[in-house]
Amino acid sequence: MIIDLQRFIDQEGEVWRRLEAQLDRLEAEPGYQMSIEELAGFHHLYQKTAADLTQVETFAAEWELLRYLEGLVSRAYAEIHETRDKPARFAPFRWFFRTFPQTFRRHIRPFWFSLAVTIAGCIFGAAALAFDSESKSVLMPFGHLMGDPKERVAREESAKNDRLAGHKGEFSAMLMTHNTRVSVTTMALGMTWGIGTLILLFFNGVILGAVTLDYVRAGQTPFLVGWLLPHGSVEIPAIILAGQAGFILAGALIGWRSRLSMRSRLRQIAPDLVTLIFGVGILLIWAGFIESFLSQYHQPVIPYWAKIAFGSLELITLTLFLARSGRRGGAKT
Repeated sequence: MIIDLQRFIDQEGEVWRRLEAQLDRLEAEPGYQMSIEELAGFHHLYQKTAADLTQVETFAAEWELLRYLEGLVSRAYAEIHETRDKPARFAPFRWFFRTFPQTFRRHIRPFWFSLAVTIAGCIFGAAALAFDSESKSVLMPFGHLMGDPKERVAREESAKNDRLAGHKGEFSAMLMTHNTRVSVTTMALGMTWGIGTLILLFFNGVILGAVTLDYVRAGQTPFLVGWLLPHGSVEIPAIILAGQAGFILAGALIGWRSRLSMRSRLRQIAPDLVTLIFGVGILLIWAGFIESFLSQYHQPVIPYWAKIAFGSLELITLTLFLARSGRRGGAKT
């Protein structure tokens, strides 16, 4: 039984660091073969760390230390029982339908914070436009949104030619590239202790809130929902997920109430960041196709109710996917 946790960490920390160093070498050099003496030492470190893990499990509040030791023991166990001439194959479907949603749920609190920041930006953008119509050029830095919504809707609905004819693939690729760049930047700005991530999410929310109020106030709600929902029901959550990754990175850098070193904290969350941002990339690929091949076509070509129904189905499916897929092994933290 542990009486003094800090003293226990000071005494056993060297064992954990030695085991981690050996694991790092084995993972960095797949062809490295240990001698009999090294294997015995490695097995001893593994057993000692596993015993320490059992003792730490009695401290419910020390979940970060518990996760760190669990990671070490899991990695060591995998190395001991690994067959190097039969490496595990990456299973993309298993990763997407199980690992990705599990990772999302494991870091649910940064997601809620990312969502809250975006909603706050929406409220600010709508309020700013409501109180000062002249601020439209500042709040919506896109030329095609500067005009009167009624005129744009009339122009879009009366268009007889397909303005994207022959360019749909190019347009969707441009959307995917742009949105992926924004998402990666949103995550990477977590390096600013989350300040940059917060600003970018808030600004995206400001634009969304201002655009929404502009079209609703002009009586163009069906057009707005039919235009945004098919791709936005995936694109907007993807950006929020990127913000989630950014705040996870910021949390690892800050290390609030954590006894682990910054290096250990970053190593611990690195796989989850990769999983989240690759999952975001896949979602944005889908959103890019939908925006190019569906969202840009309006009534009478495609009825608004059909586009709204499709977008609503997408949003429900994405929500259920993130909340339920791979549920048996997904734990929250």
